[in-house]
Parts: sequence; structure tokens; C-alpha cells
Amino acid sequence: MLKTGMIIAERYEILAKIGTGGMADVYKAKDHKLNRFVAVKVLKAEFREDTTFVRKFRREAQAAAGLTHPNIVNVFDVGDDEGVYYIVMELIEGITLKEYIAKKGKLSIKEATSIAIQVSMGLEAAHSHGIVHRDVKPQNIIISTDGKVKVTDFGIARAASSNTISSNVMGSVHYSSPEQVRGGYSDEKSDIYSLGITMYEMVTGRVPFDGDTTVAIAIKHLQEEMVPPSVYTEELPYSLEQIIYKCTQKSVDRRYSCMEEVIADLKHSLIDPQGDFVKMNSVDHDAKTVVISDEELGEIKHSPKQGSRTSSDLLEEKEDSRSYDKDYDDDTDEEERLRRRVREKQRRNTRKPPKGRSDTGRVITIAALLVGAILLVALIFFIVRATGLLDGNSNTEEPQQTEEEETTLATVPDFLGKTEAEVAELAAAQNLGTQMVGEEASTQERGRVSYQDIPAGTQVEPHTTVKYRISTGSQEVTVPDVDGRTGIDAQQVLEDMGLTVEVQKEYSELDDSGYAVVEPGYAYYTTPEAGSTVTTGDTVTLVVSRGVDYGSSAEVPSVVGMSENDAITTLGKWLTVNVVEEQNADVEAGEVISQSPEAYSYANPDEAITITVSTGDTPPSQETADSTSADYAQQQAAVEAGEVWKCTQSLNTPVGYSGGLVRMELIQEVGGEPTVTMIVDEQQVQFPYKLDITGAPGVAEGTIVLYEKIDNQYQKLGNYTITFEKVE
Repeated sequence: MLKTGMIIAERYEILAKIGTGGMADVYKAKDHKLNRFVAVKVLKAEFREDTTFVRKFRREAQAAAGLTHPNIVNVFDVGDDEGVYYIVMELIEGITLKEYIAKKGKLSIKEATSIAIQVSMGLEAAHSHGIVHRDVKPQNIIISTDGKVKVTDFGIARAASSNTISSNVMGSVHYSSPEQVRGGYSDEKSDIYSLGITMYEMVTGRVPFDGDTTVAIAIKHLQEEMVPPSVYTEELPYSLEQIIYKCTQKSVDRRYSCMEEVIADLKHSLIDPQGDFVKMNSVDHDAKTVVISDEELGEIKHSPKQGSRTSSDLLEEKEDSRSYDKDYDDDTDEEERLRRRVREKQRRNTRKPPKGRSDTGRVITIAALLVGAILLVALIFFIVRATGLLDGNSNTEEPQQTEEEETTLATVPDFLGKTEAEVAELAAAQNLGTQMVGEEASTQERGRVSYQDIPAGTQVEPHTTVKYRISTGSQEVTVPDVDGRTGIDAQQVLEDMGLTVEVQKEYSELDDSGYAVVEPGYAYYTTPEAGSTVTTGDTVTLVVSRGVDYGSSAEVPSVVGMSENDAITTLGKWLTVNVVEEQNADVEAGEVISQSPEAYSYANPDEAITITVSTGDTPPSQETADSTSADYAQQQAAVEAGEVWKCTQSLNTPVGYSGGLVRMELIQEVGGEPTVTMIVDEQQVQFPYKLDITGAPGVAEGTIVLYEKIDNQYQKLGNYTITFEKVE
């Protein structure tokens, strides 16, 4: 145990012990270099000489250090000071979710859903980096005093890969997935299971499986069905209960496939609590808990195992096939053998073979049936060939036509603004599949598509599934507090709320010590400010900090090896960051290969800096890049030439217009970026309304977004696509 006042690494002053875990103690400390309070996790003395524990401790630091997300406790530093192994983390003032549940008994539905969404977003960020937490539980979720939710203690997390097999389950058994308590492979779906158990506890105030020993609890995870949470919380919405059920399925294939799907359903449940939109996967209808007699159980326990496999054989099989425990028990597990035994008994009871029939008789019967089937097929083929119904020439041409059809790529249609019926028709015409993955507020009319995961015009293989979301229409939303988020994450949060985001950069104010109040690349403030009420589709200005103003010369940080988003955040001081894609099979897709100017040189932060990002084995989207560059060049040439592009179309009376004050906004894509221009602001207009507006030079199209002021709130009435022509 460290003493108060001790200095670690000539930088971190220990102030007080604030927590302890199985492997480490946590202290509040002051970072004298950056003049801020931090949390320092220190490996316990009894484990410092144990190389295994030291390795696990370092692995925790390496896993967590690569994660930067508002819902994950950030890791600032890691090191070893004279045998003291430490990790320096963000200090979160607050309590754990476990303590919060104990304090309140159980949480309200909205509060539990909000916490679950934030935890899911943190885990989604970790999973996107190939990291599985493996110890998700309320004790590892912190609620700060300002209401932010953060996941901490990636103590047993490690990079997930096809060859990773966990044989040492260290997570708390109350929240462990069936595959974890068996010591089998665990991946992202194990975190989904643990999250489901955590949600169960939030809404009921208790865990679904409990017992006197860890073994008893583990067996319940494997064999028992949990009591429906609505038994303890009668007001629990149907949709949230179904989400919990899907998260906690014992078979991994029945759970959500990824955190993105969990987040989509949780958000959907807030607007449609009693909706029946959670789709349960049906994988193995026989894999259910069965009841057998004591006699049958005794026979199974004492029956010899069929076949024998060495541990190396099992390891090789898992590595080659990446076994994800498709049924929640392995073939060699006793419970699965029990199921097969009972199913076999049921089949025998249903259709008993005649007495005296031997195994040899069965073999002869099967062989005779096979020979008869072969002779029958040959006879049919001979008759068809003899009658001329089978043409030998067509037999050689047809496969060529099929092969040609199979190699023909399909073009993804534009689903935006379409109804689901129209989407189905367009997809069928291109031989594509579709999947509705949720709803969202947007500028699109209610009931129409507002998002598709594969852009229109993309060439894909036939039968590819295109995912889309349905608009719930415009609605009032509250501008969130983006303090502490990176600029990229803050922009995503605002856009997910259906807002149009305009990003600007400013240097930060300084504190008394001369440090930036907001670090470069992080959200500074928004206009309108946090807490303001706006309508989906409205424009919000997001100001991102550039840190301290060092004038025209600043040191360039090293971003090679970072992800694209992390690099852009790190280069927050630079006004413009250009991203160039390059195919490189040796570097993981999304990782920065090079930068210009080079790291640790000095450059003007008002000038552009360029990073080159790997696309892995996939060639860069050159066609799109060239198209964007060509459009931008054309627009720039038009600006320099002083061209004027005008629109004089008329707008008909919008549906639902009641004669109130009107706002019109023009949205155009200039240089690959959307720009918004106010055309009419809070005015009385007469429809049909004749436009006489000037657009961006070289841009031939635009969209007019029309709003009407009703009860002091602007409500969107619709979109008008308009065209511009060059004035000769």
C-alpha cells in the first residue's frame, strides 16, 4: 500500500486511496506536470513478483490505452517506477452503478435505458478496436456526478482474434456468460450477455441467477431460465424486456450480433415502449432445458464418452474453425449429451423398430434403398434424353449464362426518402436484400427511409443486404452537453439526433496555469448552447478546440499508427486535416501510414496537414475521390470566373401549411461539404412562392427545407429539390 504524499515517476503525488480490486489498488493523485487530478491504479505488492500477474496488468494497460471514448475511462499513462507497476487514468468523481442500484433499489425505465445505451456505446467503441471487456458488471460502470456513464477496468480485456481461447474465466460469475463459466471461447457476444444481466439488475434491483456458491450460480447460467424481469417490475415495457431476453440468450447465435444492434433497439424502445420490434433469432429449437428421470441421469453420468480427443486436437479444432459455441454447450459437454440422449429416446418412443431387427439388417435396407434410388434417377434421365426433352447443346450454354449472371454486380439504389414498399421494389429489381435496423428522427418525412449503410450507386455482389433506418419525422430535441467528447464523437452525437452540424475550430481559453481549458481536438461549445431546444434538421454549430495558440509555429505530433479518428483528434490544433487513402495490405485498414509534415517538426497550424490512411487489401475509393475533386475544382473555377447561378422556380403550397410565419433554408453540397443558407426567416409568404435566389457557383442542385412557426416552435413541412442555372 502506498502512503499519502508519495511521488511516483517524479510526477504523480498520491493523495488518498479510493478503491481496491483483486489485483490492484486505486489512488487519487495529482499530476504535477499537467496540474490535474488523476486516478492511479497500482499493482498489489503480493503480485509484483508474479510474472503472470504482471503480464496481465500490463495487458490491461495496453488494451485500455488504445481506447478513447466518452463512455470509457481514459488511460493517460502507464509505467514502472522501481517495481511499482502503475496505470494513470481519468479521475471520475461519482459512484459505481452497483452502489447506485443499491441506493435506489431499482432504477426507472428511462434512467436504466439511458445508462444501458451509454454503456453499449462504450463497449461498441472497444469492440471496434478488437477488444472484448469480458468483465462487464455494475461494479465496473461509473456514474459521474454530472450524470455521465463510463465503463472502466478492462482488467481481463484483450485483443480478440480467431485464435483467442479463454481458458481462465476471471469475471464475476453473476454476470458471466455461459461460454465464460465453461471456460470456452468468449467474444463480443459475451459482453452483450453480461450487459443484459446488468440491465436486468437495473430494472429489478436483483440479479437473475444467485446461489450459495459460484459453482451453483454458474450451473444456473448454463441450465436455468431466468424469472421474467416483469415479474418484479410490472411496469416494465414489453420492448425492454424483449431486449433483455435477446441479450441473455444462452446460445450465442440467438443474441444480438453486435452492440450497434443493441443500441438501435434501446433507442427504439424509448419512443415505442410497447412495440414488438425486437426480432428473436431462431437457431436451435431443440436446445432447451429438458427434464429427465434420475435413472436416465445416472445412465448418462456413467456412460463412457464416445471417441477421444487430446487437448491439442481440441485446441487445433477451435483455432481452425473459430468455434463460437454455436449451441451454448460443446459436443463433449454433459448437458448436450443429455439432450441428444433424451431426443433419441423420444424418437424411439415415436417409432419403435420391429423386434429382432439388427444393425446389419438396417444397413442392408439402407443400401438397397440407395441402389433403387440410383436406378430410378438413371431411368428418368434415359427417358428424358430419348424423348428429346434434354438438349445436349443447351446443356453447355446454360452454365455459362448462369456464371455470367452470378458475376454481374448489382447497383445499390437510392433508398433515401422512399417508403419501405418502394425500397422492397427497388431492391428486388437489383436482386438485393434489405433489412430495417431501426428508426431515427430526421428531416425526412415520417415513415420514409432516412439512412442506408451502403451508399447509392455502389457496386456490390448480388443478394447483398442493404441496411436502412426509417424516419420518425422532425421532433424537438435538447442540444446535449458535449463537454469532454472529442470533436468527431460530438459531431456524431449531434448528427445521430437528426441535427445538421457545422464544425468550426477556435483556440481555447487558458486557465491560471497557462494550459488550455479544452485540449485540442475536443468539443469546446455549441451554438445553440447545451440545454437549448431545437428541431431535428436544425443546424447546430460545433466549435472544436485548437488548444493553446502558439502562433504560426507549432510542433507536429506523431500520429502514424493511430486510427484515422484518433489522428484527427490529436491534430486538433491544425485548422485543416486532409485524409488520403492508400492500399496497403501490411497495415490494418483505417490506420495512419504516414503524415506530412513529419512528426516533431514545426509547422503553421493554419496551413493544411495531410495524413495517409491504409485501406488494407481494399483499393481506395478513387472513383468517388476523383469525382469529388472534379466537382470541387469545377466549383472553384466557377467562383474564380465570377459566375452567377440562379433559381427562379415556384414552390407550391406545402401540405399542412396553416398560414403562419415561414422559414426557408437552402442546402447545397459545396466541395463535398453541405452548406446551409437562410432564404426566408420568420416571414409571411404567399404560395405559390416564386424563388429568386443565387446559389453556389457551379452547383446545379439544391434542397429547400421549409418550416412553419406554430406555437412559437418551427415545425418542418417538407423538402423541395430545386435546380440552378448559370446566368449568361
